[in-house]
Amino acid sequence: MNAKLFGVTLIMAVSILATGSLSLAGDMPEQVSLDTMVKYFSGVKFDHAMHTELGEDCSHCHHHTTGTGTTDSRCVSCHTDSDGVANVACRDCHVVDPFSAEHLNQKALSRYQFHIDKPGLKAVYHWNCVGCHETMNGPTGCQTCHTRTPDGDALFHADASPVDTNWVKQLFDLK
Repeated sequence: MNAKLFGVTLIMAVSILATGSLSLAGDMPEQVSLDTMVKYFSGVKFDHAMHTELGEDCSHCHHHTTGTGTTDSRCVSCHTDSDGVANVACRDCHVVDPFSAEHLNQKALSRYQFHIDKPGLKAVYHWNCVGCHETMNGPTGCQTCHTRTPDGDALFHADASPVDTNWVKQLFDLK
């Protein structure tokens, strides 16, 4: 194979791979595993297909990243005409531990901080999930969606007995 033929073949192969990856980015997953923070609670099997039927628009959860535009007033001022991006997972933009020394130091070094109020991953999951679930009468109990792990039981003292507060009532003669 001469160099010219090799170059043309290489360019075609890269083009096919790039096109394939772009079309994959446009495909919507039926289910998403939310298992980034599984130390204290089990992962959540998120029914993405069902939620897309309930939601008004992809940008409701993905902001401006999917190319569907945004209706969020906090994003519109800068991202009205932003193009979509290949990575749209929550964890692509929101970190697991926003208060870690590593993240705070990295943030301090950033010269241009346009998203300094960007919440961590746990906060965005709960804001998006619980807020909609409350509005749409979905489940809102912690362990309805993700059960506690043994480490979670230890952290939250799941084996502890309820505290008897009757002595306080008797002491102050409360009824």
